[in-house]
Amino acid sequence: METRPFDEALLLAMREPGDTADPIGPPWVEEMARDLTALGGFTVLTLVTITSFGVALLAGRRRLAWCGVASIVAGSLLTGVLKKGYDRPRPDLVEHGVRVVSRSFPSGHSTMSAVVYLTLGILLARTQRQVRVQVFAVSVAVLLTVLVGCSRVYLGVHWPTDVVAGWLLGSAWAVLFWLVAMKVDPRPPPA
Repeated sequence: METRPFDEALLLAMREPGDTADPIGPPWVEEMARDLTALGGFTVLTLVTITSFGVALLAGRRRLAWCGVASIVAGSLLTGVLKKGYDRPRPDLVEHGVRVVSRSFPSGHSTMSAVVYLTLGILLARTQRQVRVQVFAVSVAVLLTVLVGCSRVYLGVHWPTDVVAGWLLGSAWAVLFWLVAMKVDPRPPPA
């Protein structure tokens, strides 16, 4: 299936007409997109993972903590292998709004934000009894994942299909973690 026409149309729709170097909207929107894209970067995701691991350990959920870290590390390795295997170039249609150093497919930021935020959202939800708290934790994780992916297209560093593939891969990985976590640590949340 040829995705280039779809990718180009969506990427160009996020640019000022006649100026592919300028994303639509005022300058503060572009700055906000850079902030959002950083939430899917290696440094932020590593800090979030380490913090969450520590919280899970302190809460006495050692198996769940190690399972979460293993899921995130394995997801990162898989993403790297897929990027090298597909070797898809970055968009050359528009100017990039941030510096990039790897290939395009799948979007590493989109994949890893889904892997990390959804895995941690599920981990947090598994430690809570109240359904509204569980729903809130997973909803925030989904929102962060979507915002990171959209920022990658807005900044012109990924084709939309790179981001969609990353979301699907990362979401599937998080669901796999959830299934494993239920076997590894079947204890209900504390009262």
